[in-house]
Amino acid sequence: MSTRCKLIVPLACILLVFSACSDSRDKKSDNHTTEDVLSEVKQDTISVEKTEPVKSRISLYLEGLGLKDVQLLDSSIFVEIKYSTTDNFTKVVLYDSLYQAYLHPMAVDKLLRAQRLLKDGHPDLSLLIYDASRPMSVQKKMYAVVQNTPFHAYVANPSRTGMHNYGMAVDLTICKENGDPLDMGTPFDFFGRAAGINKEDLLVSEGILTKEHVDNRKLLRRIMTDAGFIAIRGEWWHFNASSLEYAKNNIPLIE
Repeated sequence: MSTRCKLIVPLACILLVFSACSDSRDKKSDNHTTEDVLSEVKQDTISVEKTEPVKSRISLYLEGLGLKDVQLLDSSIFVEIKYSTTDNFTKVVLYDSLYQAYLHPMAVDKLLRAQRLLKDGHPDLSLLIYDASRPMSVQKKMYAVVQNTPFHAYVANPSRTGMHNYGMAVDLTICKENGDPLDMGTPFDFFGRAAGINKEDLLVSEGILTKEHVDNRKLLRRIMTDAGFIAIRGEWWHFNASSLEYAKNNIPLIE
């Protein structure tokens, strides 16, 4: 064998060894990269799971007063705070960043009882809350919005506190499993005699309400009053958890 051939063979062997080592390192590098990516994804997933939504200033204020977020205690209750949208009689957003229903613990206990009563007899139905605790600052805003309108007589003057201002009143209806409300004959916050509860039979005879409307209202009233709430004559959707006198003497005003 020539000297040239003797040199080529060892050189080829060296190149093969180097190539094999390089492939091995590349594979290790690829495996390491995959493991790193999986580790990062896992860490990111854990980080996302631990992240909690930031609460609004008004939510923190209400919780500081001892009020409770209803859905944290019973997630089967639906909540659609109307005054956090323009879908209300004022057509103005009155709650800047409040989308939860907060109530005084006494009112919450009664509401959870009402939900259980409803579910016991009608598993496919649920309560749907439209309004709960209402700060006096919002009451003043609401009162200002309705001045010089046909609605001014229906909004309480802020100089006289109401049950919502103590977290002891709730406006609500009954809804189906998909969140659609039962037909009560009028929308929430309808201002007129058809919203009242003391002449419903007459309203049926006049064709203003139907028997179905009244039956739905009676179901709502029955489960709410059986749970300890008090209905009021002018609004089928409004229920108080106590008397106004009790609230004034025992519960802090929501400013």
